[in-house]
Amino acid sequence: MKCFSLPSLSVPTLAVLPQCAVTVRVSLANRFSQLHESDSVIRSVAKTRAARNGGAFDTEIAVVEKPQLESLFQVSSGYPSPFGATVRDGGVNFAIYSLNALSATLCLFTLSDFQNNRVTESVPLDPLINKTGAVWHVFLKGDFTDMLYGYKFDGKFSPLEGQYYDPSRILLDPYAKAVISRGEFGALGPNGNCWPQMAGMVPSDHDEFDWEGDLPLKYPQKDLVVYEMHVRGFTKHESSNTKFPGTYLGVVEKLDHLKELGVNCLELMPCHEFNELEYSSYNSVQGDYRVNFWGYSTVNFFSPMIRYSSAGIRNCGRDGINEMKFLIKEAHKRGIEVIMDVVFNHTAEGNENGPIISFRGVDNSIYYMVAPKGEFYNYSGCGNTFNCSHPVVRQFIVDCLRYWVTEMHVDGFRFDLASIMTRSSSLWDATNVFGAPIEGDLLTTGTPLGSPPLIDLISNDPILRGVKLIAEAWDAGGLYQVGTFPHWGIWSEWNGKYRDTVRQFIKGTDGFAGAFAECLCGSPNLYQGGGRKPWNSINFVCAHDGFTLADLVTYNNKHNLSNGEDNNDGENHNNSWNCGQEGEFVSPLVKKLRKRQMRNFFLSLMVSQGVPMIYMGDEYGHTKGGNNNTYCHDNYLNYFQWDKKEESSSDFFRFCCLVTKFRQECESMGLDDFPTSERLQWHGHFPGMPDWSETSRFVAFTMADSVKGEIYVAFNTSHLPFTITLPERPGYRWEPLIDTSKPAPYDFLTPDLPGREIAIQQYAQFLDANMYPMLSYSSVILLRTPDQNA
Repeated sequence: MKCFSLPSLSVPTLAVLPQCAVTVRVSLANRFSQLHESDSVIRSVAKTRAARNGGAFDTEIAVVEKPQLESLFQVSSGYPSPFGATVRDGGVNFAIYSLNALSATLCLFTLSDFQNNRVTESVPLDPLINKTGAVWHVFLKGDFTDMLYGYKFDGKFSPLEGQYYDPSRILLDPYAKAVISRGEFGALGPNGNCWPQMAGMVPSDHDEFDWEGDLPLKYPQKDLVVYEMHVRGFTKHESSNTKFPGTYLGVVEKLDHLKELGVNCLELMPCHEFNELEYSSYNSVQGDYRVNFWGYSTVNFFSPMIRYSSAGIRNCGRDGINEMKFLIKEAHKRGIEVIMDVVFNHTAEGNENGPIISFRGVDNSIYYMVAPKGEFYNYSGCGNTFNCSHPVVRQFIVDCLRYWVTEMHVDGFRFDLASIMTRSSSLWDATNVFGAPIEGDLLTTGTPLGSPPLIDLISNDPILRGVKLIAEAWDAGGLYQVGTFPHWGIWSEWNGKYRDTVRQFIKGTDGFAGAFAECLCGSPNLYQGGGRKPWNSINFVCAHDGFTLADLVTYNNKHNLSNGEDNNDGENHNNSWNCGQEGEFVSPLVKKLRKRQMRNFFLSLMVSQGVPMIYMGDEYGHTKGGNNNTYCHDNYLNYFQWDKKEESSSDFFRFCCLVTKFRQECESMGLDDFPTSERLQWHGHFPGMPDWSETSRFVAFTMADSVKGEIYVAFNTSHLPFTITLPERPGYRWEPLIDTSKPAPYDFLTPDLPGREIAIQQYAQFLDANMYPMLSYSSVILLRTPDQNA
């Protein structure tokens, strides 16, 4: 999630937060007494004011409806399902839900007319003919080449009643499969407008993509190594040397990097259509403009982010869709699954000051959680909250997820602020949701539900229950469900408690030895009691939100001045440690300790039961200069720097690749169930004597492994060195494999490493005595091998 320095990020009951620097206001004076006049030109004017520090400017968008002497299309009543625009019977059927609208008009654009702000043809919908229940529909035959569409709805405009109908607005269909507006990332619309008119692509029976027999990889979740990636940030840096930097195609060119790292699952940060200019404003600190870089503010949930494609709006977005499909197909060819980060907790329309783009103008009180006087509940921290438990909205979400699985071939989803999906809907009552009253049902809006209807629907859907489902099990309204998220036995969670515990223990904080041991076992304290397994825990030390791995060991405090918010944004409690000096310009000793700590963190991630997740750039030590909230930067802070990765290829990147490979080679590092004493034994400085005291900073264990035989793993997070005694194994001896205190390449002793035997020989006197010296802040792995002298 992005993080704003707004009045109360802990989320007041009702939303008062501004959505963005650009505020769109629709003049009510432009309302029409009649929506459709065949002999006149109807002009709708929306005035957009955007204030930038560099100067204010006004723009006027005029969408002109051309006089129509003869219709371009053959029009008939149409069908109420499926929703959206669907090719059938030699034409296209349009269907959209709007319970409270009094009238509706389908607006059609040719691409050239759209670019000149002209409506090509308007089709008024007769409620007696083109409406079934609350669904408006129409069927058209004709030439839809390069054709776009949107809707106008009329009805009550009463924010106090939660209604925002405005016939001067042309709205996006929530089910549109591609959204066309601006074609280039970061480029302003006509006359400097940040919110130009948007329209959906009209589908064609010629829309095809050759999947070449692509099928789901269906990896067992226990075998995954996840990589969280930002599509634009991954290849936008000039050092990527890709043909199409910052795009889906750019990622394809670099997929072999992920194979080298050992990644087999790609988690894409939001790739649904969003407006990166939604809070565009001049950042005097950086000397550039703030953008919504991360993308956690969805405009449309069916459309891929068109400006992540090299094609832009060419071919009305079809080429952009195919580029994303190509990325997924090529990832699958390399044995890499693709998971999407989806943001069904709020949308880009924000609070009452936000723009009317789609959901708000189609049926605001249905799609958003609103209070009795129309205020927006704000459990997302971003101005509004999607009304996920409402029957219509939850079906919309399931339809969307199914589309991405069946049509786009994605392998699963990570749900941003997923706890919002467990909250009761606006106007919640048992009759509304279940069809019958329940005695004592006094739930109010936003109450957490034990069996949330949306989670139930997804979990039991015949298509969706077969893909990866990952919850960010908290929201900005204070609901924290790590370990308790309603799961139906199939949902996993971003384990935020794993992150916090591992950070505390590795940096040497007292009182975390026992909790760290739980993390190594897959957090049975969180998941075993509820019937889940270690792989239901997505383990991570760093993610997009917060410090990078390098910054975690470089900064005690956030350094977010470059965001232009006086360092008021971002998390204040990072559980970080700068290893003795703040910032990058420090003594050689501090630099060595930082590298050691990075290796300790990565090793702990890879020897833990559960699913490890790596954040993009951590594999080479990417730094954001201590900025833990880079949501607004389209620059080097968020770009993967390929030249830096090459510089470190013989150092930390090598270590990460080898440790990941080691994990995948071990049978015991990704178990189906929590380890028991038959397989795992705990140790302290002496075998079989673990120290779980408050002051303990040492954790060690042995793990029986059918491939490696037996593995000894130890972490010393004390400032003092120790010589540990290893477990006795008659007929065998322990041989060092990993020691994070050693400089590269001796931190990982591969069989082909020059000088390997000399390095091992240096410890012969210790190993002969069944002992091993551990430096402060270090971790080791030793393998049980046959003793040739026994």
